Amino acid sequence: MPSTMSMIGKTLIGGLSACILAFAAMPDADALGRRDEQDAARRAMLDGQVMPFSILKRRVESAMGDATYLGSEFIPSTNRYRLKYVKDGKVVWVDVDGRTGDITGWAR
Repeated sequence: MPSTMSMIGKTLIGGLSACILAFAAMPDADALGRRDEQDAARRAMLDGQVMPFSILKRRVESAMGDATYLGSEFIPSTNRYRLKYVKDGKVVWVDVDGRTGDITGWAR
């Protein structure tokens, strides 16, 4: 017959393992936020509120020359995109109107 300490130890290890597995399976808050952002951008594009991202990105890349693209974010309240690049060793953010494709601002 197993001792009480042995049973408690196994129960604790089993419970701890279940908690670790549950925590590892949960997506982080940043991933959920990016997913919501992507969904909002897609809905806006399907509703005709913004141009397809690929067209916007091409327009910005032609203005950025040899800069390296790092990523983007969509701002649903204004239907604007902020694209992030590295140019001449510096990070550059480019704001783009999602409706027109016009560059509305730059920041270093």
